[in-house]
Amino acid sequence: MSDTPSKSRLFGLFRRPSAPAAPEPAVPTPAAPESAAPETAEQAPAQQPPSPPTPQSTAQSTAQSPAQSPAQSTTPTTASDAAEPPKKTGWFQRLKAGLTKTSAKLSQDIVGIFTKRRLDDDTLQELEDSLIEADLGVETAMCITEALAKGRYNKEIAPAEVRAVLAAEVERVLVPVARPLRLEGQHRPHVILVVGVNGTGKTTTIGKLAQHFTQEGRKVTLAAGDTFRAAAIEQLKIWGERTQAEVVARGAGADAAGLAYDALVRARENSSEVLLIDTAGRLQNKQVLMGELEKVIRVLRKIDATAPHHVLLVLDATTGQNALNQVEVFRDKAGVTGLVMTKLDGTAKGGILVAISAKFGLPVHAIGVGEGVEDLAAFDAGEFARAVALS
Repeated sequence: MSDTPSKSRLFGLFRRPSAPAAPEPAVPTPAAPESAAPETAEQAPAQQPPSPPTPQSTAQSTAQSPAQSPAQSTTPTTASDAAEPPKKTGWFQRLKAGLTKTSAKLSQDIVGIFTKRRLDDDTLQELEDSLIEADLGVETAMCITEALAKGRYNKEIAPAEVRAVLAAEVERVLVPVARPLRLEGQHRPHVILVVGVNGTGKTTTIGKLAQHFTQEGRKVTLAAGDTFRAAAIEQLKIWGERTQAEVVARGAGADAAGLAYDALVRARENSSEVLLIDTAGRLQNKQVLMGELEKVIRVLRKIDATAPHHVLLVLDATTGQNALNQVEVFRDKAGVTGLVMTKLDGTAKGGILVAISAKFGLPVHAIGVGEGVEDLAAFDAGEFARAVALS
């Protein structure tokens, strides 16, 4: 996957965020000596009260001056070192750290199962159970055990070899769904509807998307469609200020479909290239709330028959198996076109992304491992597989 950003590839800017985040030479090294020099000059008179010069004092000062100069040169070095900002951890290291609980549990189980044991029906069954407990899904677990058994049955096998097979099979499942978010066609604006249940991080994800679209040089409009939460409206306004994007908002309790309509009209008026629409979190089993989401889509299509051009479902990795049901319902009701999975940092249920990919085959555009803008990155199948199985 190329790291070069382009107009047609939004998440090119997400790749390898550690490079642009490296410490910039904003604090020049000479700054410390400049500030240290006056301080030394001011302190010197205070330490030596005025007195008539004598040959003895002149000799002492002459003898002391060589000893003082190294101290003066050492102090600025220490100050400049302290002023250096800490180095930013690379993206893969953050991903690996986020998936530590998932990978550690799998690694522990694999070592326990295969240390000094032959590969037989019992060990294969134990491995399959462990993979299912890690939310990799029944289908993926069976594929992994079948691949492992080929040519190795009734033989001793090292845990490292098991992890290598696991990584290869996980990557095989994920490669077809690892697709960047592309803004294709001549749509102006390109309408992106963001949906999901409560607490998945939809509004924050929208803010991060707006940040990166802006960095690409695109004009963005935001629609504060989560009218059930006043906090969500204010949060999106803050993201609007950060990204210099216009925010279309109403008061809490306003009609979400009407707001989406107004936002699309306004985005056309201000010549925006992208319109990002927030929506209220709704449980996938509440028909009334899902019906309101369908109404938003119908209203948008009164202006643009092809809108929305993307429907992104934001999933919380910590929900585990429940995410499977969310994908199914939102796909059927809202026409989900792609996925963004958040909160992969610190969960033992990161394997659910593999199960979702195997079952639905929907594009996975990005994953999140933290709150920072740089913590949302394009999904890379190989990196994810290595972080889960080989870390």
